[in-house]
Amino acid sequence: MTDILSIGGEPIFDDRIVKIETHTYNPYANTTFGHSNEIRIPIQQQDLYTLPCESFLYIEGVLSDDVPEKDSDTTMDNNCVAFMFDEIRYELNGVEIDRNRNVGITSSIKNFVSLTTERNRKLQNAGWIVINENVGPRSRTKIGDFNFCVLLNVLLGFCEDYKHVINARHELILIRSRTDANCIVTKPERQKNPTITLLKVQWRMPHVVLNDDKLSLLRTLESGRYLSMGFRSWGLYEYPLLQTTNRHSWAVKAATQLEKPRYVIFALQTGRSNNLLKHASEFNDGNLTNVKLYLNSDFYPYDDMNLDFEKRRTAILYEMYAKFRKSYYGCERENALLTMEEFDKWGPFVVIDCSRQNKSVKSATVDVRLQT
Repeated sequence: MTDILSIGGEPIFDDRIVKIETHTYNPYANTTFGHSNEIRIPIQQQDLYTLPCESFLYIEGVLSDDVPEKDSDTTMDNNCVAFMFDEIRYELNGVEIDRNRNVGITSSIKNFVSLTTERNRKLQNAGWIVINENVGPRSRTKIGDFNFCVLLNVLLGFCEDYKHVINARHELILIRSRTDANCIVTKPERQKNPTITLLKVQWRMPHVVLNDDKLSLLRTLESGRYLSMGFRSWGLYEYPLLQTTNRHSWAVKAATQLEKPRYVIFALQTGRSNNLLKHASEFNDGNLTNVKLYLNSDFYPYDDMNLDFEKRRTAILYEMYAKFRKSYYGCERENALLTMEEFDKWGPFVVIDCSRQNKSVKSATVDVRLQT
């Protein structure tokens, strides 16, 4: 209320930034976009102020089939661009900063638990098409030309969390997937030999042009002072074949203090990988009854879940999912993307918040184990 008495204040104009221009960077001249190929896109100039958190990949290509276009039921599946790559790495001055393996599955799980309905709608331009009452009917890219813009903050934790300019040499490394079967969905009676041919893979990077403040930034860089770049990285761990038992214990990894998990999202898939007849970005319940995460001797959550999907006893699971975004981003409101019905269809996802940990976890190597 005291602000209403500040009648002598003057308007403040922030003119430190003169302009922001988006520049296009291409891979090396001899790069090909075939399966399993490595695509390197460098930004060599070191006198630039760039904004990687707002940068994006621009993809152009052609989806083709053996049958005529008017008779084909082949379409690009949800999150198709991410499934075109097995791995993405980000380097600064030749040092790896962040990486994402199995990009399609990792980004699918992350998007389902973290997107809002508004963000979900915008990501249609990135090939992310999810049924939602606020988005409308599912529309897919069919046979023919396609183009997408995929923000790097959807694919890399570094680009999502670090929202500052960077003055350094960048390089983005993409590894093409071994097959495009996870990018495409078709029907059995029409199944032929659909293929994806990439024509362009470009990195569009914003350049920030500064006013007189450029001198102060240069002094900061020349002082030799270390700059902290905090961010959260996403790691995917897979167990390819579960045992035919009711209970299973999985020793996921031994994590260092820096890499110990803050959140764990558990999901199951059955017969979807490299299957043209099924959606690779959807998941299965697997008759799951309980999941417990162990970090050394500590476990999360405290109580058993006692799930039963046949009886639709999944309220606890949805409650954990709905709280994730508020905890992860520090939002004031819980804004879950999926309704309970959509959660059961696209997921389910077991979201475990282990961001609050005691001293025994904070001071030693952490053994990460899941029990189902």
